[in-house]
Amino acid sequence: MKYISTRLGAPTLSFEEVVLQGLANDGGLYVPEFLPKFDSGQLSHLKRLSYENLFFEVTKYFIGDEINEETYKKIIAKSYKNFSHQSIAPLKQLSSNEFLLELFHGPTLAFKDFALQFLGNLLDYFLSKNNEKIVIIGATSGDTGSAAIQGCKSCKNAQIFILHPYNKVSEVQRKQMTSVIADNVFNIALEGNFDDCQSMVKQMFGNQSFLNGKRMVAVNSINFARIMAQVVYYFYAALRLGVSEENAVSFSVPTGNFGDIYAGFLAKRMGLNINKLIVATNSNDILYRFMQNNDYSRSSLQDTISPSMNIQVSSNFERLLFDIHKEQKTEKKMPELMQNFEKTGALKVEMEILKQIRKDFDSYRFDDLETKEKIAEIFAKTGEILDPHSAIGVAASNKFIRENYYKNEIVVTLATAHPAKFPDAVIESCDQKPNLPFFLKDLFKAEEKFSVIENNLDKVKKFISQNL
Repeated sequence: MKYISTRLGAPTLSFEEVVLQGLANDGGLYVPEFLPKFDSGQLSHLKRLSYENLFFEVTKYFIGDEINEETYKKIIAKSYKNFSHQSIAPLKQLSSNEFLLELFHGPTLAFKDFALQFLGNLLDYFLSKNNEKIVIIGATSGDTGSAAIQGCKSCKNAQIFILHPYNKVSEVQRKQMTSVIADNVFNIALEGNFDDCQSMVKQMFGNQSFLNGKRMVAVNSINFARIMAQVVYYFYAALRLGVSEENAVSFSVPTGNFGDIYAGFLAKRMGLNINKLIVATNSNDILYRFMQNNDYSRSSLQDTISPSMNIQVSSNFERLLFDIHKEQKTEKKMPELMQNFEKTGALKVEMEILKQIRKDFDSYRFDDLETKEKIAEIFAKTGEILDPHSAIGVAASNKFIRENYYKNEIVVTLATAHPAKFPDAVIESCDQKPNLPFFLKDLFKAEEKFSVIENNLDKVKKFISQNL
């Protein structure tokens, strides 16, 4: 398997090279040249597998012969050994045709653990093999940071710098990052928003001279290994719910940076009978506006009770645009399309492209009041306490089921975080205090270490270079 850039101007890379590079040197994102496809017989076989064995079977095609089979299986097993639920990704029924896929049983209580536990072990393998030292620099709107730190802190050949927006993540999210006191872990509280953090990381990829000769590696979902790992739980959930050529399933996904739902798009292209992928957003609704009105344009960022979705530029959306253009044999338009977006902050696609995207995707948006109402409603009906992100996903699922084009299939909402990560929003919504799992009971007493830095690229680069 080889990987190409969405902007077609960067070298074709191997899987290992993609993992260690992240962003393409033409500013694009790497995607596989083709996707493996599973037929009905193969899918029937996959139904019987454990999560770890399913992971191996679904992802081995992306890796080819770059890691031997025995070693790769050990990497996978190590990545999921610290999940607190035996099923890794358990399903919980909300109604006759609605399910939750609980993706918060990892060490940091968020879906990011599925990809970042794996990526940390993958990096450790490649770096040890190559005897190479790297600098991991990532941006987080809340959950990626702690998951990246937990996944990569034991990599003896990596130093980790995570940027989060100062005072714009929940207390639990912040504590999970800043209470990891290790010589190779540095938390930067940037005086800006998540888009500022993400933009800064991309700029640093473009000029790495400040790293004193070390390579910069991405842990954000611009790294394709993260997307690849997330494809697996779509297969896991759909197969356990009896998906087949006759029986489709739809997924509702709380969406910020588009990586999680893009993994679902890949799963559909790989053979899963998925009807719709439902983009569930908060008031930062760039994806909703695109799906409804072909309006992918920046607007002012709004603070919400679902901070992990407070994003105005969804990086992985570029991957979807590339894939659809490629299917239409118009991928050569991508470089100009994305360069114009970077200049103007706005993007529109040709109607045929939008039409094709709408075949796979639907979208709904919800403000804070609607989110709180949904948390209260679901608790009253089922006793289930949802975090605000998962509540937006359930609200979108409920709305989708009322549409006249709904085909009576099961709809699965991705429950992306444990409610205890956002206790204030939950208490205000349904007067219930969600408790942290026992292994995090002392989190609020833990010592913290982070540096508040002005929203200035040169100052952040100086901080990083001084701590290498």
